[in-house]
Amino acid sequence: MAKIIHRDIGPMLQNLRNFLLGRNHTNALRFEDGIAARTQPPPNLPDGPAHKLSANHYAVRDARREVAPPITLSSQALLGETSSRGKLPTPGKMYGWDKH
Repeated sequence: MAKIIHRDIGPMLQNLRNFLLGRNHTNALRFEDGIAARTQPPPNLPDGPAHKLSANHYAVRDARREVAPPITLSSQALLGETSSRGKLPTPGKMYGWDKH
């Protein structure tokens, strides 16, 4: 099969461009002979810790099991806990904008 000639500028201008760039120019256009084949061999990866049948603590490290419904700050149970402290909890450290 004959080599496909890619679209580009003339050879004299290619040499000038490569000299001014200080390297060989890589064409940003994609041609069929420069693209990877569509059918790739399957990957050959080593087994990891999740491939073991025993001592695979998936339920412990599964983040989806840690999700819980949000708590309401105005619930009676939370208000009962904060009555000894005197104020409701705030989400993070507060900054006093009006204090100079």
